[in-house]
Amino acid sequence: MADLIFWDVDTQFDFMRAEGALYVPGSEEIIPVLRELTDFAHARGIPIVASSDDHDLAHAEISRTPDWRTTFPPHCMRGTPGQRKIPETALRNPLVIQPDPEDPARLEARIRAHRGDVLLLKHALDVFTNPNAPVVLRALAPRAIVLYGVATDFCDRLAIEGLLDRVPDATLFFVTDAARAIDPKRGEELVRDWSRRGVRPVRSEEVLRGKLLERWL
Repeated sequence: MADLIFWDVDTQFDFMRAEGALYVPGSEEIIPVLRELTDFAHARGIPIVASSDDHDLAHAEISRTPDWRTTFPPHCMRGTPGQRKIPETALRNPLVIQPDPEDPARLEARIRAHRGDVLLLKHALDVFTNPNAPVVLRALAPRAIVLYGVATDFCDRLAIEGLLDRVPDATLFFVTDAARAIDPKRGEELVRDWSRRGVRPVRSEEVLRGKLLERWL
């Protein structure tokens, strides 16, 4: 069990770097903050659960004629540099969990015994299309989750909605200066809506000072 976890959404080269295949505007600006959050978690033994796109051309999300809502140009293609996490958010001893169903009891035991971070691979926008994601939550049983990454109006949105549904009693923080939206106006609307639903928007300095999280550390 982990009272507190950090949840890193898709901080991969293709999204985070301007030369990436599907750059989220402004994401390079938040890389220093992402490094600080990653270092903060590792220095205090806080598990990081990260999601990463892991695509091939057969996946439904990948299209040469994308609609930019449910389909997108090729990005985060398996085995390419663009699929990798940026060095600033590198995980420590990650347990890599593929989006193929595993025996829940055995997987839960593996997660409980693991000393390090967790990487959930996915073939679609929503991390919860990986059927093992709920098992990760059940094994860690967090009472607080600090979420950041990209993009606010796509994968962050789906991760937050999934967490609100699956761990309704956990306190969920969204680090506003450690995320970027493809549509900034939509991102602002989502943050306001999440706040009404109990998500706590915070700045990174509030997290890094430690006092905000001290009850779970």
